Amino acid sequence: MNMIYKKKTDKTFEEALESLKLNLSEVAFGVLWQLDFKDKLREKGLVFDDHFMILEVCNPIKAQHVLTEQIEMGFFLPCKVAVYESHGETFIGMPKPTALMATAMEGNTALQAMAEEVELILKQAIDRAI
Repeated sequence: MNMIYKKKTDKTFEEALESLKLNLSEVAFGVLWQLDFKDKLREKGLVFDDHFMILEVCNPIKAQHVLTEQIEMGFFLPCKVAVYESHGETFIGMPKPTALMATAMEGNTALQAMAEEVELILKQAIDRAI
């Protein structure tokens, strides 16, 4: 099973990042936190030339449903979406919630349905952002 969903964009890193944030907000996913690996590694005295930004995103209603259904699913929250550069190209991607949670939610159809719904929403936001 492919665990990653990613799309190449012709936008610059900055344009892709702003477009993603806008599209996430339009589907009720807020950015809780973001990590800029390029800056963080530079702070530690290391060189990393490409941009790689991780956004931790959440829809509070969906998170509440998941946590109510099975509290340990909180290990997989919030969802991560990344905007990054590789070999001069810009990408937006994420680990698929259905793949991440597959073993932990084995047999729980309510959680499976929620993971599929969240994955679809995030894929659509990524697709619109590119």
